[in-house]
Amino acid sequence: MTQPYYETMYILRPDIPEEEVETHIAKYRDVITEAGAEVLDCQMRGKRRLAYSIAKHREGIYVQLNHNGDGQQVSVLERAMRLSEDVIRYLTVKQDGPMPAPRALPTVNSEAAPMEPANA
Repeated sequence: MTQPYYETMYILRPDIPEEEVETHIAKYRDVITEAGAEVLDCQMRGKRRLAYSIAKHREGIYVQLNHNGDGQQVSVLERAMRLSEDVIRYLTVKQDGPMPAPRALPTVNSEAAPMEPANA
């Protein structure tokens, strides 16, 4: 049986500078560890268009934070996010499956061969 873990996805305002995004990521990682939990993975998913406007923003910077602990860290983390003006949305989900492997960002390679059709 696999150990359950938590996945928190949060959206930062799109107009904050990149250094400040890194500061927020470090801040929420520290909140998790100070609450006695372990950060498993943290990925910045980048700036994306929102499905609907949130606080007059049409885009947001998505960050995914995977962590495990006894569950007490979730309320501490979400309280810190609720108090921040830069976090426009957050959601924490308890996952029971295996931890997903970190995805590598696709790279642009001009020498790559074109993909062949599946039924060739």
